[in-house]
Amino acid sequence: MYKFRQNADLTIPNEPLVQENSFLNATAEASPLPRFEDAKASLPRPVWEGHDTHIRAYYKAWELAFGNLKQPLPETGFVSNFIDTAFNNHIFMWDSAFMMMFGKYANRVFNFQKTLDNFYSHQHRDGFICRAISEEFGTDRFTRYDPSATGPEVLPWCEWEYYVNFKDKQRLAKVFPPLLAYHRWMKEHFTWRDGSYFSTGWGCGMDNIPRQTEGYDHQFSHGHMVWLDSCLQELLSCRILGDMAKELGRTEFISELTGEAELLEQVINEKLWDEETGFYYDQWKNGQLNMVRHIGAYWALLAGCASKKQADRLVAKLQDETEFKSPTRVPSLSRSNPNYHPMGDYWRGGVWAPTNYMVLKGLDKYGMYDLAHEIGRDYLASVIEVFQVHNTLFENYAPELVDGKPSQGNRSRSDFVGWTGLAPISVLFEYVFGIKPHAETNRIIWNIALTEKHGVEQYPFGSDGLLTLICEARADQTERPKITVQSNIPVELEIIWGKPGEKQSTILG
Repeated sequence: MYKFRQNADLTIPNEPLVQENSFLNATAEASPLPRFEDAKASLPRPVWEGHDTHIRAYYKAWELAFGNLKQPLPETGFVSNFIDTAFNNHIFMWDSAFMMMFGKYANRVFNFQKTLDNFYSHQHRDGFICRAISEEFGTDRFTRYDPSATGPEVLPWCEWEYYVNFKDKQRLAKVFPPLLAYHRWMKEHFTWRDGSYFSTGWGCGMDNIPRQTEGYDHQFSHGHMVWLDSCLQELLSCRILGDMAKELGRTEFISELTGEAELLEQVINEKLWDEETGFYYDQWKNGQLNMVRHIGAYWALLAGCASKKQADRLVAKLQDETEFKSPTRVPSLSRSNPNYHPMGDYWRGGVWAPTNYMVLKGLDKYGMYDLAHEIGRDYLASVIEVFQVHNTLFENYAPELVDGKPSQGNRSRSDFVGWTGLAPISVLFEYVFGIKPHAETNRIIWNIALTEKHGVEQYPFGSDGLLTLICEARADQTERPKITVQSNIPVELEIIWGKPGEKQSTILG
């Protein structure tokens, strides 16, 4: 069996931050894995009057997730118990990061976040981390300079989201060095002369979107193209790593990160924005924009790259039935594109949990809470309709209806948790119920849009908090919510309610 060791090739330089990576050669975890049957009573309990199928899907997602837990095999170099991607016998960086976005809600039972430790434990001495690693042997599945070898760089976002939920400063300090070392490696090896980034279909996670010039492979070639989503993800990472540095007092890195963020924002807005169509695009090697409208452009909202005017134009296409407003929202490719497929054909229109979650988070950043609720509820409703037929969750969903009803995608695995656990767990809590934690400021913001009785019991918050948050049924959105709150810790709760454009708020201490 193979035990991971950092590359001894003398042509590979040392990145000083890797010397701070405490995951390297750490002792592997040996604790037993929890079973869903035993864990169920300790999970957060959603309450939604008249929506029993949603509750059933919620627990089905957890059942599938707990069924995918694994222990590290000897000699692999893995250091933590983890959730398997449910795709093959590899762990994937992109998939794992998004699974953590719902796994955080079961933190009292199983620390899903430590799945990422197995990537940090396989960091090479120059900062490189492969995006796919064998669970059986601990070996990288791609060579280091393959353009599909790594990415997308979403690990900093995932770790920051965990911090926002639990304010675990000890973990933040532990993951910061490998995260920044990895970012530096990406900057060194995945950029063009102007500081923009590239990837491939596989490397960016959106395998088969047709975005390159003729003659280049959509899945495996970078095509000498500036990749929009990669640039935006790197901008997001720069900003989050900067926030981490401030939080941890690692001020020596702030200038480096803010400098790159400023450059990236300038490059993106000067070179990748098209004023006529009001959208961001990839740029071909000849300097032309490819004019392919895909969901990767919406990372601009989460990265805070778009001006208010640009954001409004981007968002208008989410509400345009010729663009991104399909019956099941949100398609990965515009409906106006000639390569758009009504059954999804993977990323040629397929509806995916990770990109939907990204869109919702981006809308949040720009204060568009009502649209986030609308899209989140519509998306979850489609997932639930398919669940009613098949009693399971799928890897992706068709953007168009089949015989008048939502459907799984034509290329979609079943029993997929996997990132689809985001839909009945995180989307339910954060965008349908509207509950957003901010443990770093000891605050919860609750945007109440539903009129049925709803909420969560045993809601985890911070290092020790367990809360009950219940809103009673109301006649309509204008009626002031009647809230029941129980908490074992002091926490500030901000309640926001009312019709769109007529919001009111109350702060409960």
